[in-house]
Amino acid sequence: MALDTGNRSEEFRAHPEWKDVVPSITDAPTLGDGLRVAREQSGRSLAELSAVTRVPVRYLTALEQNDFSTLPNRVFSIGYVRAYADALGLDEQLAVERFKRETPDPSVPLQAPVGVAFEDVRRYSPRLIAAGLALIVAVVGWNVFQRVSLMRAPQPSDIAAVPESWTLGAVPGQSALRLSAPQPAPPDQTIPALYVTPGLEAELTGVDPASPEGLAAAASSASPVQRAFNPRGAIYGASASASQVVIQARKAASLVVRMADGRVLFARQLAPGDAWRAPVGVAATVDVSDPTAFDVYLNGEHGGALEAALTPLAQLNVRAQALARQAAAEVAARTQAAQAEARTRAATVQSAMVTAAGG
Repeated sequence: MALDTGNRSEEFRAHPEWKDVVPSITDAPTLGDGLRVAREQSGRSLAELSAVTRVPVRYLTALEQNDFSTLPNRVFSIGYVRAYADALGLDEQLAVERFKRETPDPSVPLQAPVGVAFEDVRRYSPRLIAAGLALIVAVVGWNVFQRVSLMRAPQPSDIAAVPESWTLGAVPGQSALRLSAPQPAPPDQTIPALYVTPGLEAELTGVDPASPEGLAAAASSASPVQRAFNPRGAIYGASASASQVVIQARKAASLVVRMADGRVLFARQLAPGDAWRAPVGVAATVDVSDPTAFDVYLNGEHGGALEAALTPLAQLNVRAQALARQAAAEVAARTQAAQAEARTRAATVQSAMVTAAGG
């Protein structure tokens, strides 16, 4: 089948939907001429294209007339060019590139040509190289000089004779110093002497501190102070307020407390320092593996070691109660004696005052 090479362009142009090919934006002398020619060939007015692109008519007119001074800032102007070219069927990117070439951005400063800086470097390069070499030579020479100076053999001192003042003998023009025996330190003057109120100690204790016989009698009649209970480990059993007897382990040993009916009240291997508080009014027996390994404290004071492996708990409680009553009786007796002595002294003072008044 042969190809039809006939020319039917006139028939195509007569068709109502025929449109000429859109000219390229690069064929026009300027960007505005290309936009105007494309709009005229499309047969649309500026008002119609303004409604399509949403760009005011005055800005489209300015683009066609190359009057870029009336356009807004560069960002909006590029957007208007892109929208106008798209509405006309032109290449948007080509239109934007041509707009940038025809309207340079004034906000970007001009840069110096690269060749000028390169020529300056070539012009001054011999001087820079010479200065660098001179600096390197100076640094190397200074380091060599310092090293040679350190390697030089030590020279004898210029001092011909040792000055007489450097010797250990007497210095000319000064008297010889002689050390005597050390003197005691002066008394500390910042601490005042302790003031003792006359008669206060005798009033409180009933013992005259100036009387050696009274001090000896008081020392002989005073009861020795027992060692107090010192918790050094875990404490088991009753609370401190409900117990008068404490059994403390000196070393590791077992402690078993059995009730009268055979029940075990407490059983444990105690470590050194552990203790057990015995309750009051409980009939039980203390069974230990080693009596010498336990100390007994009655009312908080040391009462010696356990006497046997089996010890009735009631016996320890009775001892504690007896000691408590004895201590209370001694306190009451001392209180009564102090009160009686105070009444006697008050009566003596009153009698002396009456006598003095009558005389």
